[in-house]
Amino acid sequence: MKIMLAQCAPRVGDIAGNVTMIKSIMAKAELERCDLLVFPELALTGYPPEDLLLRPAFMQQVEDAVHTLAQISGDTCCVFGAPRHDKRALKNAVFLCQSGKIIGIYDKKHLPNYGVFDERRYFSPGTGDSVFTVNGRQIGIGICEDLWQDTLASKQANYDCELWLNLNASPFHWGKQQQREALTQRRAKQFSTPLIYVNPVGGQDEVVFDGGSHAVNAQGKLCIRAPMFEEKTIVWNTIYSGSHIAELPSMMQQFNRALVMGVRDYVRRNGCSQVVIGLSGGIDSAVVAVIAVEALGAENVLGVLLPSEYSSDHSLTDAHTLVANLGIESITLPIAVGVESIQATLASTFAQWEKSTVDVTEENIQARIRGVLLMAISNKTGRMLLTTGNKSEMAVGYATLYGDMAGGFAVIKDVYKTQVFALAEYMNQKAEIVPQNTIDKPPSAELAPNQKDSDSLPDYDVLDAILQASIEDHASVDDIAAQGFDRNEVARVVQMLQYSEYKRRQAPPGVKVTECAFGRDRRYPITHTFKDS
Repeated sequence: MKIMLAQCAPRVGDIAGNVTMIKSIMAKAELERCDLLVFPELALTGYPPEDLLLRPAFMQQVEDAVHTLAQISGDTCCVFGAPRHDKRALKNAVFLCQSGKIIGIYDKKHLPNYGVFDERRYFSPGTGDSVFTVNGRQIGIGICEDLWQDTLASKQANYDCELWLNLNASPFHWGKQQQREALTQRRAKQFSTPLIYVNPVGGQDEVVFDGGSHAVNAQGKLCIRAPMFEEKTIVWNTIYSGSHIAELPSMMQQFNRALVMGVRDYVRRNGCSQVVIGLSGGIDSAVVAVIAVEALGAENVLGVLLPSEYSSDHSLTDAHTLVANLGIESITLPIAVGVESIQATLASTFAQWEKSTVDVTEENIQARIRGVLLMAISNKTGRMLLTTGNKSEMAVGYATLYGDMAGGFAVIKDVYKTQVFALAEYMNQKAEIVPQNTIDKPPSAELAPNQKDSDSLPDYDVLDAILQASIEDHASVDDIAAQGFDRNEVARVVQMLQYSEYKRRQAPPGVKVTECAFGRDRRYPITHTFKDS
Protein backbone atom coordinates (compact mmCIF):
# COMPACT_ATOMS: atom_id res chain seq x y z
CA MET A 1 0.00 0.00 0.00
CA LYS A 2 1.04 3.55 -0.70
CA ILE A 3 0.16 5.84 2.21
CA MET A 4 0.53 9.59 2.60
CA LEU A 5 1.01 10.92 6.14
CA ALA A 6 -0.30 14.48 6.47
CA GLN A 7 1.64 16.16 9.27
CA CYS A 8 -0.30 19.41 9.06
CA ALA A 9 -1.13 22.43 11.22
CA PRO A 10 -4.90 22.71 11.77
CA ARG A 11 -6.12 25.83 13.56
CA VAL A 12 -8.70 25.49 16.30
CA GLY A 13 -12.10 26.75 15.17
CA ASP A 14 -11.02 27.58 11.61
CA ILE A 15 -13.27 25.06 9.89
CA ALA A 16 -13.10 26.77 6.48
CA GLY A 17 -9.32 27.12 6.64
CA ASN A 18 -8.86 23.53 7.73
CA VAL A 19 -11.13 22.31 4.93
CA THR A 20 -9.03 24.25 2.41
CA MET A 21 -5.86 22.68 3.84
CA ILE A 22 -7.32 19.16 3.76
CA LYS A 23 -8.59 19.60 0.18
CA SER A 24 -5.14 20.69 -0.97
CA ILE A 25 -3.48 17.65 0.54
CA MET A 26 -6.22 15.37 -0.82
CA ALA A 27 -5.44 16.63 -4.33
CA LYS A 28 -1.76 15.95 -3.76
CA ALA A 29 -2.48 12.38 -2.61
CA GLU A 30 -4.62 11.77 -5.69
CA LEU A 31 -1.83 12.97 -7.98
CA GLU A 32 0.59 10.60 -6.29
CA ARG A 33 -1.97 7.78 -6.54
CA CYS A 34 -1.90 6.97 -2.87
CA ASP A 35 -4.13 4.26 -1.44
CA LEU A 36 -4.55 6.07 1.87
CA LEU A 37 -4.19 9.63 3.11
CA VAL A 38 -4.06 9.96 6.90
CA PHE A 39 -4.59 13.19 8.86
CA PRO A 40 -4.24 13.83 12.63
CA GLU A 41 -6.91 13.56 15.31
CA LEU A 42 -9.65 16.24 15.02
CA ALA A 43 -7.85 17.74 12.02
CA LEU A 44 -11.08 19.37 10.88
CA THR A 45 -11.55 21.41 14.07
CA GLY A 46 -8.04 21.65 15.43
CA TYR A 47 -7.17 20.28 18.88
CA PRO A 48 -8.43 20.91 21.50
CA PRO A 49 -11.68 22.63 20.43
CA GLU A 50 -12.86 22.66 24.06
CA ASP A 51 -16.23 24.35 24.64
CA LEU A 52 -16.62 25.24 20.97
CA LEU A 53 -17.96 21.68 20.83
CA LEU A 54 -20.95 22.79 22.91
CA ARG A 55 -22.05 25.39 20.36
CA PRO A 56 -24.66 24.07 17.88
CA ALA A 57 -23.51 26.50 15.17
CA PHE A 58 -19.96 25.16 15.44
CA MET A 59 -21.06 21.55 15.20
CA GLN A 60 -23.26 22.38 12.20
CA GLN A 61 -20.22 23.79 10.41
CA VAL A 62 -18.31 20.61 11.26
CA GLU A 63 -21.09 18.39 9.91
CA ASP A 64 -21.31 20.38 6.70
CA ALA A 65 -17.54 20.25 6.26
CA VAL A 66 -17.43 16.47 6.73
CA HIS A 67 -19.98 16.01 3.96
CA THR A 68 -18.08 18.42 1.71
CA LEU A 69 -14.85 16.46 2.14
CA ALA A 70 -16.62 13.15 1.63
CA GLN A 71 -18.19 14.36 -1.62
CA ILE A 72 -14.87 15.44 -3.15
CA SER A 73 -13.00 12.27 -2.12
CA GLY A 74 -11.63 10.22 -5.01
CA ASP A 75 -9.68 7.00 -5.42
CA THR A 76 -7.50 7.75 -2.41
CA CYS A 77 -9.21 6.88 0.87
CA CYS A 78 -9.01 10.01 3.01
CA VAL A 79 -8.86 9.35 6.77
CA PHE A 80 -9.34 12.40 8.99
CA GLY A 81 -10.47 13.25 12.50
CA ALA A 82 -13.58 15.27 13.38
CA PRO A 83 -16.17 15.36 16.16
CA ARG A 84 -19.60 13.93 15.41
CA HIS A 85 -22.98 13.55 17.05
CA ASP A 86 -24.47 10.09 16.91
CA LYS A 87 -28.04 9.64 18.09
CA ARG A 88 -27.00 9.76 21.76
CA ALA A 89 -23.77 11.66 22.34
CA LEU A 90 -20.76 13.47 20.94
CA LYS A 91 -17.89 11.31 19.72
CA ASN A 92 -14.26 11.96 18.87
CA ALA A 93 -14.34 10.31 15.49
CA VAL A 94 -12.37 9.32 12.41
CA PHE A 95 -14.06 9.44 9.01
CA LEU A 96 -12.95 7.26 6.09
CA CYS A 97 -14.03 8.85 2.80
CA GLN A 98 -13.58 7.48 -0.71
CA SER A 99 -15.24 7.85 -4.11
CA GLY A 100 -17.58 10.60 -2.94
CA LYS A 101 -18.93 8.97 0.20
CA ILE A 102 -18.19 8.03 3.81
CA ILE A 103 -17.16 4.36 3.85
CA GLY A 104 -16.46 4.07 7.59
CA ILE A 105 -16.52 5.85 10.94
CA TYR A 106 -14.43 5.00 13.99
CA ASP A 107 -15.11 6.49 17.43
CA LYS A 108 -12.32 6.91 19.96
CA LYS A 109 -12.61 4.35 22.74
CA HIS A 110 -10.27 5.67 25.43
CA LEU A 111 -10.82 9.32 26.33
CA PRO A 112 -7.92 10.89 28.26
CA ASN A 113 -8.88 12.96 31.25
CA TYR A 114 -5.54 13.94 32.76
CA GLY A 115 -2.95 16.67 32.27
CA VAL A 116 -4.05 19.00 29.48
CA PHE A 117 -6.67 16.51 28.29
CA ASP A 118 -10.31 16.94 29.24
CA GLU A 119 -12.09 14.73 26.71
CA ARG A 120 -14.66 13.21 29.05
CA ARG A 121 -16.14 16.65 29.48
CA TYR A 122 -17.23 16.52 25.85
CA PHE A 123 -17.12 13.03 24.38
CA SER A 124 -18.55 9.60 25.06
CA PRO A 125 -16.34 6.56 24.37
CA GLY A 126 -16.88 4.61 21.18
CA THR A 127 -17.95 0.98 21.17
CA GLY A 128 -17.92 0.13 17.47
CA ASP A 129 -15.55 -1.60 15.08
CA SER A 130 -11.84 -0.87 14.90
CA VAL A 131 -11.25 -2.61 11.56
CA PHE A 132 -12.42 -1.36 8.15
CA THR A 133 -12.17 -2.67 4.61
CA VAL A 134 -10.46 -0.32 2.15
CA ASN A 135 -9.87 -1.57 -1.40
CA GLY A 136 -10.29 -5.11 -0.15
CA ARG A 137 -7.69 -4.66 2.60
CA GLN A 138 -8.29 -4.78 6.33
CA ILE A 139 -7.21 -1.55 8.04
CA GLY A 140 -7.17 -1.10 11.83
CA ILE A 141 -7.77 2.36 13.30
CA GLY A 142 -7.18 3.95 16.69
CA ILE A 143 -7.04 7.51 17.99
CA CYS A 144 -4.18 8.69 20.18
CA GLU A 145 -4.90 7.37 23.70
CA ASP A 146 -6.28 4.12 22.25
CA LEU A 147 -2.73 3.08 21.38
CA TRP A 148 -1.47 3.61 24.94
CA GLN A 149 -4.04 1.35 26.61
CA ASP A 150 -2.69 -2.16 27.17
CA THR A 151 -6.13 -3.75 27.61
CA LEU A 152 -7.40 -2.42 24.29
CA ALA A 153 -4.11 -3.26 22.58
CA SER A 154 -4.36 -6.88 23.77
CA LYS A 155 -7.77 -7.12 22.13
CA GLN A 156 -6.59 -5.41 18.97
CA ALA A 157 -3.69 -7.83 18.67
CA ASN A 158 -6.26 -10.50 17.76
CA TYR A 159 -7.54 -8.53 14.75
CA ASP A 160 -6.48 -9.65 11.27
CA CYS A 161 -5.17 -6.41 9.75
CA GLU A 162 -2.69 -5.51 7.05
CA LEU A 163 -2.05 -2.06 8.50
CA TRP A 164 -2.79 -0.13 11.68
CA LEU A 165 -3.42 3.64 11.66
CA ASN A 166 -3.19 5.86 14.72
CA LEU A 167 -4.38 9.48 14.46
CA ASN A 168 -3.00 11.76 17.15
CA ALA A 169 -3.03 15.17 18.78
CA SER A 170 -0.08 14.57 21.06
CA PRO A 171 1.52 17.68 22.64
CA PHE A 172 5.24 18.08 23.13
CA HIS A 173 7.03 17.61 26.40
CA TRP A 174 10.61 16.71 27.19
CA GLY A 175 11.37 13.22 25.80
CA LYS A 176 7.92 12.69 24.26
CA GLN A 177 9.04 11.61 20.76
CA GLN A 178 11.23 8.85 22.16
CA GLN A 179 8.25 7.61 24.19
CA ARG A 180 6.00 7.63 21.12
CA GLU A 181 8.40 5.69 18.94
CA ALA A 182 9.07 3.12 21.66
CA LEU A 183 5.30 2.62 21.96
CA THR A 184 4.62 2.28 18.23
CA GLN A 185 7.48 -0.18 17.82
CA ARG A 186 6.13 -2.27 20.69
CA ARG A 187 2.57 -2.21 19.38
CA ALA A 188 3.60 -3.06 15.80
CA LYS A 189 5.34 -6.18 17.04
CA GLN A 190 2.38 -6.98 19.30
CA PHE A 191 -0.08 -6.58 16.38
CA SER A 192 2.30 -8.19 13.83
CA THR A 193 1.25 -5.32 11.59
CA PRO A 194 2.87 -2.18 10.18
CA LEU A 195 1.78 0.88 12.16
CA ILE A 196 1.43 4.51 11.10
CA TYR A 197 1.41 7.36 13.62
CA VAL A 198 0.30 10.82 12.43
CA ASN A 199 0.60 13.92 14.63
CA PRO A 200 0.00 17.63 13.91
CA VAL A 201 2.32 20.60 14.37
CA GLY A 202 1.71 24.07 15.76
CA GLY A 203 1.11 25.98 18.97
CA GLN A 204 -2.36 26.15 20.49
CA ASP A 205 -2.58 28.31 23.61
CA GLU A 206 -0.26 26.57 26.08
CA VAL A 207 0.46 23.35 24.17
CA VAL A 208 2.74 22.76 21.22
CA PHE A 209 2.22 19.94 18.75
CA ASP A 210 5.60 18.85 17.49
CA GLY A 211 4.75 16.41 14.71
CA GLY A 212 7.12 13.46 14.74
CA SER A 213 4.77 11.43 12.49
CA HIS A 214 6.31 8.10 11.59
CA ALA A 215 5.78 4.52 10.42
CA VAL A 216 7.18 1.21 11.65
CA ASN A 217 6.96 -2.19 10.01
CA ALA A 218 5.53 -5.35 11.55
CA GLN A 219 8.92 -6.15 13.09
CA GLY A 220 8.96 -2.79 14.88
CA LYS A 221 11.62 -1.24 12.65
CA LEU A 222 11.33 2.51 12.09
CA CYS A 223 10.78 3.06 8.36
CA ILE A 224 9.98 6.76 8.01
CA ARG A 225 9.87 9.82 10.23
CA ALA A 226 8.66 13.31 9.32
CA PRO A 227 10.74 16.27 10.52
CA MET A 228 9.67 17.50 13.94
CA PHE A 229 8.06 20.96 14.21
CA GLU A 230 7.47 21.21 10.44
CA GLU A 231 4.40 20.85 8.24
CA LYS A 232 5.20 17.95 5.93
CA THR A 233 3.52 15.28 3.83
CA ILE A 234 5.49 12.09 3.42
CA VAL A 235 4.64 8.97 1.44
CA TRP A 236 5.40 5.43 2.53
CA ASN A 237 5.04 2.30 0.46
CA THR A 238 4.65 -0.65 2.83
CA ILE A 239 6.62 -3.02 0.61
CA TYR A 240 9.74 -0.88 1.07
CA SER A 241 11.57 -0.25 4.33
CA GLY A 242 11.90 3.39 3.30
CA SER A 243 14.67 5.89 3.72
CA HIS A 244 12.83 9.10 4.64
CA ILE A 245 13.85 9.12 8.28
CA ALA A 246 14.29 12.70 9.37
CA GLU A 247 17.00 13.23 11.95
CA LEU A 248 15.70 13.38 15.51
CA PRO A 249 16.76 16.74 16.97
CA SER A 250 18.70 16.73 20.23
CA MET A 251 16.65 17.21 23.37
CA MET A 252 17.84 20.80 23.76
CA GLN A 253 17.00 21.49 20.10
CA GLN A 254 13.50 20.13 20.66
CA PHE A 255 13.16 22.17 23.84
CA ASN A 256 14.16 25.38 22.07
CA ARG A 257 12.04 24.71 18.99
CA ALA A 258 8.97 24.01 21.11
CA LEU A 259 9.34 27.37 22.84
CA VAL A 260 9.90 29.16 19.54
CA MET A 261 6.86 27.54 17.92
CA GLY A 262 4.74 28.23 20.99
CA VAL A 263 5.61 31.93 20.91
CA ARG A 264 5.27 32.35 17.15
CA ASP A 265 1.87 30.69 16.88
CA TYR A 266 0.41 32.26 20.03
CA VAL A 267 1.43 35.76 19.00
CA ARG A 268 0.48 35.50 15.33
CA ARG A 269 -2.69 33.46 15.75
CA ASN A 270 -3.95 36.06 18.21
CA GLY A 271 -3.59 38.83 15.67
CA CYS A 272 -0.23 40.28 16.74
CA SER A 273 3.02 40.49 14.84
CA GLN A 274 5.28 42.35 17.30
CA VAL A 275 6.25 41.97 20.95
CA VAL A 276 7.82 43.99 23.74
CA ILE A 277 10.10 42.59 26.46
CA GLY A 278 11.53 44.15 29.60
CA LEU A 279 15.30 43.59 29.55
CA SER A 280 16.99 43.50 32.94
CA GLY A 281 20.42 42.22 31.93
CA GLY A 282 19.49 38.92 33.58
CA ILE A 283 19.40 35.49 32.03
CA ASP A 284 15.60 35.05 31.96
CA SER A 285 14.87 38.15 29.89
CA ALA A 286 17.86 37.37 27.66
CA VAL A 287 16.63 33.86 26.86
CA VAL A 288 13.09 35.13 26.23
CA ALA A 289 14.44 37.77 23.85
CA VAL A 290 16.45 35.20 21.87
CA ILE A 291 13.38 32.97 21.55
CA ALA A 292 11.24 35.93 20.46
CA VAL A 293 13.72 36.94 17.77
CA GLU A 294 13.88 33.40 16.41
CA ALA A 295 10.09 33.17 16.46
CA LEU A 296 9.16 36.57 15.05
CA GLY A 297 12.27 38.24 13.62
CA ALA A 298 14.48 40.92 15.17
CA GLU A 299 12.47 43.69 13.50
CA ASN A 300 9.41 42.65 15.51
CA VAL A 301 11.00 42.64 18.98
CA LEU A 302 11.35 45.74 21.16
CA GLY A 303 13.50 45.59 24.28
CA VAL A 304 12.84 48.02 27.12
CA LEU A 305 15.46 48.71 29.78
CA LEU A 306 13.93 49.88 33.06
CA PRO A 307 16.81 50.69 35.43
CA SER A 308 16.24 51.61 39.06
CA GLU A 309 18.64 52.99 41.66
CA TYR A 310 19.64 49.39 42.43
CA SER A 311 20.37 48.36 38.85
CA SER A 312 24.05 47.54 38.51
CA ASP A 313 26.26 48.91 35.76
CA HIS A 314 26.95 45.39 34.51
CA SER A 315 23.21 44.70 34.15
CA LEU A 316 22.79 47.69 31.87
CA THR A 317 25.93 46.76 29.94
CA ASP A 318 24.72 43.17 29.55
CA ALA A 319 21.29 44.33 28.36
CA HIS A 320 22.85 46.68 25.77
CA THR A 321 25.18 43.89 24.61
CA LEU A 322 22.22 41.54 24.15
CA VAL A 323 20.35 44.20 22.15
CA ALA A 324 23.36 44.61 19.85
CA ASN A 325 23.86 40.84 19.49
CA LEU A 326 20.21 40.35 18.50
CA GLY A 327 19.90 43.47 16.36
CA ILE A 328 16.67 44.56 18.02
CA GLU A 329 15.35 48.02 18.79
CA SER A 330 15.55 49.17 22.41
CA ILE A 331 14.56 52.08 24.60
CA THR A 332 15.49 53.01 28.17
CA LEU A 333 12.93 54.22 30.72
CA PRO A 334 14.46 54.87 34.18
CA ILE A 335 11.98 54.22 36.99
CA ALA A 336 13.62 56.05 39.92
CA VAL A 337 11.43 59.17 39.68
CA GLY A 338 8.28 57.09 39.47
CA VAL A 339 9.30 55.02 42.49
CA GLU A 340 10.03 58.15 44.54
CA SER A 341 6.67 59.66 43.58
CA ILE A 342 4.68 56.61 44.66
CA GLN A 343 6.66 56.22 47.88
CA ALA A 344 6.04 59.89 48.69
CA THR A 345 2.33 59.44 48.06
CA LEU A 346 2.21 56.46 50.43
CA ALA A 347 4.60 57.79 53.12
CA SER A 348 2.06 59.49 55.39
CA THR A 349 -0.35 56.56 55.14
CA PHE A 350 2.32 54.00 55.99
CA ALA A 351 3.52 56.18 58.91
CA GLN A 352 -0.03 56.36 60.23
CA TRP A 353 -0.13 52.56 60.23
CA GLU A 354 3.35 52.34 61.74
CA LYS A 355 4.42 50.52 58.59
CA SER A 356 7.13 52.91 57.47
CA THR A 357 9.99 50.36 57.64
CA VAL A 358 11.25 49.46 54.17
CA ASP A 359 10.36 45.89 53.23
CA VAL A 360 9.12 43.85 50.25
CA THR A 361 6.44 46.50 49.65
CA GLU A 362 9.00 48.92 48.24
CA GLU A 363 10.57 46.16 46.16
CA ASN A 364 7.19 45.34 44.63
CA ILE A 365 6.52 49.00 43.83
CA GLN A 366 9.55 48.91 41.53
CA ALA A 367 8.34 45.77 39.77
CA ARG A 368 4.83 47.19 39.41
CA ILE A 369 6.04 50.46 37.93
CA ARG A 370 7.92 48.42 35.35
CA GLY A 371 4.73 46.49 34.64
CA VAL A 372 2.77 49.72 34.19
CA LEU A 373 5.32 51.12 31.73
CA LEU A 374 5.58 47.91 29.72
CA MET A 375 1.80 47.53 29.53
CA ALA A 376 1.50 51.17 28.43
CA ILE A 377 3.88 50.46 25.56
CA SER A 378 1.91 47.32 24.75
CA ASN A 379 -1.37 49.23 24.71
CA LYS A 380 -0.03 52.15 22.68
CA THR A 381 1.77 50.09 20.02
CA GLY A 382 -0.31 46.90 19.90
CA ARG A 383 2.77 44.84 20.74
CA MET A 384 2.18 41.81 22.95
CA LEU A 385 4.12 41.95 26.21
CA LEU A 386 6.11 38.77 26.83
CA THR A 387 6.79 38.05 30.50
CA THR A 388 10.11 36.59 31.57
CA GLY A 389 9.45 34.63 34.77
CA ASN A 390 10.64 31.01 34.90
CA LYS A 391 9.02 27.95 36.48
CA SER A 392 11.22 28.01 39.57
CA GLU A 393 10.10 31.55 40.38
CA MET A 394 6.46 30.82 39.59
CA ALA A 395 6.60 27.75 41.82
CA VAL A 396 7.71 29.56 44.96
CA GLY A 397 6.05 32.93 44.35
CA TYR A 398 9.29 34.77 43.63
CA ALA A 399 7.44 37.07 41.24
CA THR A 400 5.31 40.19 41.65
CA LEU A 401 1.63 40.24 40.77
CA TYR A 402 0.85 43.13 38.40
CA GLY A 403 4.59 43.68 38.06
CA ASP A 404 6.95 41.27 36.34
CA MET A 405 3.98 38.88 35.97
CA ALA A 406 2.07 41.41 33.83
CA GLY A 407 1.82 40.52 30.16
CA GLY A 408 0.15 38.52 27.43
CA PHE A 409 2.28 35.38 27.23
CA ALA A 410 4.74 33.77 29.66
CA VAL A 411 7.40 32.25 27.41
CA ILE A 412 9.44 30.30 30.00
CA LYS A 413 6.68 29.75 32.54
CA ASP A 414 7.32 25.97 32.34
CA VAL A 415 11.13 26.17 32.22
CA TYR A 416 13.05 25.68 35.47
CA LYS A 417 15.88 28.11 36.21
CA THR A 418 18.56 25.46 35.69
CA GLN A 419 16.98 24.74 32.28
CA VAL A 420 17.10 28.46 31.47
CA PHE A 421 20.86 28.35 32.00
CA ALA A 422 21.08 25.23 29.79
CA LEU A 423 19.09 27.01 27.07
CA ALA A 424 21.43 29.99 27.21
CA GLU A 425 24.45 27.73 26.78
CA TYR A 426 22.70 26.02 23.84
CA MET A 427 21.93 29.38 22.23
CA ASN A 428 25.60 30.32 22.47
CA GLN A 429 26.93 27.17 20.77
CA LYS A 430 27.74 28.84 17.45
CA ALA A 431 28.31 32.40 18.66
CA GLU A 432 27.86 34.37 21.85
CA ILE A 433 24.32 35.74 21.78
CA VAL A 434 23.51 35.76 25.48
CA PRO A 435 26.36 37.71 27.08
CA GLN A 436 28.63 35.37 29.02
CA ASN A 437 28.52 37.69 32.02
CA THR A 438 24.73 37.25 32.10
CA ILE A 439 25.26 33.50 32.40
CA ASP A 440 28.09 33.69 34.91
CA LYS A 441 26.81 36.26 37.41
CA PRO A 442 24.65 35.29 40.41
CA PRO A 443 20.93 35.75 39.63
CA SER A 444 19.37 38.83 41.23
CA ALA A 445 16.07 40.70 41.03
CA GLU A 446 18.01 43.90 41.87
CA LEU A 447 15.16 45.35 43.90
CA ALA A 448 17.35 46.05 46.96
CA PRO A 449 21.03 46.81 47.58
CA ASN A 450 23.35 43.89 46.72
CA GLN A 451 20.36 41.56 46.45
CA LYS A 452 20.79 37.98 45.24
CA ASP A 453 18.14 35.31 44.64
CA SER A 454 20.07 33.05 47.02
CA ASP A 455 19.24 35.48 49.87
CA SER A 456 15.64 34.24 49.73
CA LEU A 457 15.86 30.89 47.96
CA PRO A 458 18.04 27.79 48.00
CA ASP A 459 20.59 27.58 45.21
CA TYR A 460 18.72 26.85 42.00
CA ASP A 461 20.19 23.38 41.47
CA VAL A 462 18.84 22.43 44.89
CA LEU A 463 15.57 24.32 44.50
CA ASP A 464 14.82 22.81 41.09
CA ALA A 465 15.55 19.28 42.25
CA ILE A 466 13.14 19.71 45.17
CA LEU A 467 10.49 21.31 42.95
CA GLN A 468 10.74 18.62 40.28
CA ALA A 469 10.37 15.90 42.87
CA SER A 470 7.31 17.59 44.35
CA ILE A 471 5.63 18.75 41.12
CA GLU A 472 6.50 16.06 38.59
CA ASP A 473 6.88 13.05 40.91
CA HIS A 474 4.34 14.06 43.61
CA ALA A 475 6.92 13.08 46.22
CA SER A 476 6.29 13.86 49.88
CA VAL A 477 8.53 16.03 52.04
CA ASP A 478 9.95 12.93 53.72
CA ASP A 479 10.57 11.21 50.38
CA ILE A 480 12.42 14.24 49.02
CA ALA A 481 14.45 14.63 52.22
CA ALA A 482 15.41 10.97 51.93
CA GLN A 483 17.14 11.84 48.65
CA GLY A 484 19.71 13.80 50.68
CA PHE A 485 18.11 17.24 51.03
CA ASP A 486 17.74 19.12 54.29
CA ARG A 487 14.24 18.36 55.54
CA ASN A 488 13.55 21.86 56.84
CA GLU A 489 14.56 23.35 53.51
CA VAL A 490 12.36 20.87 51.63
CA ALA A 491 9.40 21.73 53.88
CA ARG A 492 9.97 25.44 53.32
CA VAL A 493 10.08 25.05 49.54
CA VAL A 494 6.95 22.89 49.47
CA GLN A 495 5.16 25.43 51.65
CA MET A 496 6.14 28.26 49.27
CA LEU A 497 4.90 26.15 46.38
CA GLN A 498 1.56 25.61 48.09
CA TYR A 499 1.10 29.24 49.15
CA SER A 500 1.81 30.63 45.66
CA GLU A 501 -1.11 29.01 43.87
CA TYR A 502 -3.11 32.25 43.96
CA LYS A 503 -0.38 34.01 41.99
CA ARG A 504 -0.15 31.29 39.37
CA ARG A 505 -3.89 31.46 38.76
CA GLN A 506 -3.41 35.09 37.69
CA ALA A 507 -0.38 34.48 35.50
CA PRO A 508 -0.48 34.68 31.69
CA PRO A 509 -0.55 31.42 29.71
CA GLY A 510 2.79 29.98 28.69
CA VAL A 511 4.34 27.16 26.66
CA LYS A 512 4.05 23.67 28.15
CA VAL A 513 7.37 21.81 27.83
CA THR A 514 7.37 19.52 30.90
CA GLU A 515 5.05 16.67 31.83
CA CYS A 516 3.46 18.73 34.61
CA ALA A 517 3.05 22.39 33.71
CA PHE A 518 1.26 24.81 36.02
CA GLY A 519 -2.33 25.22 34.95
CA ARG A 520 -4.30 22.36 33.44
CA ASP A 521 -1.60 19.79 34.21
CA ARG A 522 -1.50 20.70 37.91
CA ARG A 523 -4.85 21.77 39.38
CA TYR A 524 -4.50 22.50 43.07
CA PRO A 525 -7.07 24.46 45.09
CA ILE A 526 -6.01 27.94 46.16
CA THR A 527 -7.76 27.57 49.50
CA HIS A 528 -7.06 24.39 51.45
CA THR A 529 -5.49 23.24 54.71
CA PHE A 530 -3.47 20.19 53.66
CA LYS A 531 0.18 20.44 54.70
CA ASP A 532 2.79 17.89 53.71
CA SER A 533 5.36 18.76 56.37
